[in-house]
Amino acid sequence: MRKLTKTGLALTGVLLALAGCGGADKSAENGNGGSSTIEMDQALHDALPQEIRDRGTIRLITDPAYAPMESYGPDGRTIVGFEPDLAAALGTVLGIKIEMVAGDDFSTFLNETVKGTYDGVLSSMTDTAEREKEADFVNYFAAGTSIVVQRGNPSGVTDLKDICGKVVAVEKATVQVDLLERSQQGCGTKPIIVKTYKTNADALLQLRTGRAVAVLNDYPPAVHLTTDQRTRGFYQLASTVQYEPGLYGIAVAKGKGPLRDTLHDALDRLIRSGAYGELLERWGLTSGAMSAASINAAGGGFTTG
Repeated sequence: MRKLTKTGLALTGVLLALAGCGGADKSAENGNGGSSTIEMDQALHDALPQEIRDRGTIRLITDPAYAPMESYGPDGRTIVGFEPDLAAALGTVLGIKIEMVAGDDFSTFLNETVKGTYDGVLSSMTDTAEREKEADFVNYFAAGTSIVVQRGNPSGVTDLKDICGKVVAVEKATVQVDLLERSQQGCGTKPIIVKTYKTNADALLQLRTGRAVAVLNDYPPAVHLTTDQRTRGFYQLASTVQYEPGLYGIAVAKGKGPLRDTLHDALDRLIRSGAYGELLERWGLTSGAMSAASINAAGGGFTTG
């Protein structure tokens, strides 16, 4: 995976500024050296809910501990990554600022959105049939689950069957918890000892200190952990297999159709313009590209580019 670069961090700042003002300088409204232009769409802006237009912002909650999707930058405050850049680009199209708000418990994000504390979730959240009971999902990326182990793989883990009878750490309320539960049936009398934590960083600490033999992460963050110079000395992939691939989605509470639809249409515009592909390229994520935006596509039937 491509490491965070000064260019990538600068892009986040540029797009965030443009998202707040509609973006008048087209030479700066792009994700990759001026090859694509992101412009405000007045019709999409006007289709946003009135309360959001009056407020001037769309507030999306995220867990900034999942690089390269989202993480804190060098200043410890700015959230950087593909998803913040995508949010900024969407904001430019919609002519409104999209604010990424840091949360500290992924398991509460949907409930907080349903209650109206936030307008949505943009936090590498996989669209599932169960989650669609609470929210609608605007799908923007495809990924599966990978197994992360300590560098050197001292426990010899290469597949899910190898973690039977062993301690595995995972962020709670994730699809990885569900995957581990389904995997128990193949373990017989030696079930996986699953320990869940509020954040992915907490789960990784268990692995790094030897209190767990593995952590399950989505493939892009898993690759980043095992290749980034700051963490590659501690972690490696058990294999290149991606288990149960699915789609990430921006989660919006049921009954918020106008917001859902404008986000979908803005994303589709970014895909067709090439700006979406440039953001993926910038963060080394082209393997998860989608060829078109979709809504509530849990369970398959999606296409990737």
